Amino acid sequence: MNAASRHRESLPSPDILSRANFELVVRRIADDIAFGTDDSLFVGSGLEYAQSRPYEPGDPVRQIDWKLSARMPVAYVKQHETLKRVAMYLIVDTSASMGVSSTSLSKLGLAVWAAAALGLVGVRRLSPVSVLSAGARHKRSRSDGVPSLSPDDLWRDLEPLRVHDFEESTEVGERLTALSARLTRRSLLVVFSDLHDPDALTVLRQLGHQHDVVVLHLQDPAEVGGLRGGYFRGSEAESGRTFLADGRQRWRDDCTTARDLAGSDVSYLKLVTNRPMLSPLRQFLLTRAMRMRGQR
Repeated sequence: MNAASRHRESLPSPDILSRANFELVVRRIADDIAFGTDDSLFVGSGLEYAQSRPYEPGDPVRQIDWKLSARMPVAYVKQHETLKRVAMYLIVDTSASMGVSSTSLSKLGLAVWAAAALGLVGVRRLSPVSVLSAGARHKRSRSDGVPSLSPDDLWRDLEPLRVHDFEESTEVGERLTALSARLTRRSLLVVFSDLHDPDALTVLRQLGHQHDVVVLHLQDPAEVGGLRGGYFRGSEAESGRTFLADGRQRWRDDCTTARDLAGSDVSYLKLVTNRPMLSPLRQFLLTRAMRMRGQR
């Protein structure tokens, strides 16, 4: 990694920058993420099921409709219609725990940078984008969350998310449920959260069967335990619930979370606030695109 790349990996907290400087950094991050990739990374599969028809010699085996074929005397293949534009919804968890940090960049800060960069890449590649808060601040985005191809709309949606509120509770599951109820066609949903909402995983697994869902799991290094501090009392940021913990123990099982989501066709990546973001995010998107092309 050269000096320029290392500089871009050392991201400042987005709330300390002016809007002009914030946009400048986002454009540089978007350029780095999009470099060497293709259009399929950010528009979902680009295909929607239309109907099934009898198999004909030369049809790709991967297009066989196995469930229908099992009930019929002949094999059937699925036909799809191409979607010109797949709407992208960026759901950012703005709850209290997202701002609690043991590093210079909080989980919320990392989420805002990642959401802004992916949103800008989506707009550049003609995917309408909407940014929604998944906290309790109840700030409506521009046009009440209607996806837009305008970069100005993207900046306006992101602006209120740059400010953190230590009293804000999490509503990831509730917001995703409300969003799903009003979506009329398959969309790309990208969730940026530390997954402290107990309802989030259940809703995400359900959505994985209806939409193209990506979860970017934000984590502070202090959350994995191993603080070498003996026993201590702590409190959960959103609920205020107190607990007694041992600094040597591991507090979360992220492997189980990843497996649960993968079983529901949800793409999952964990980003830690004290580690670089660009390289793992770019590799994740490349791998995901290759997998999706193999499913077509």
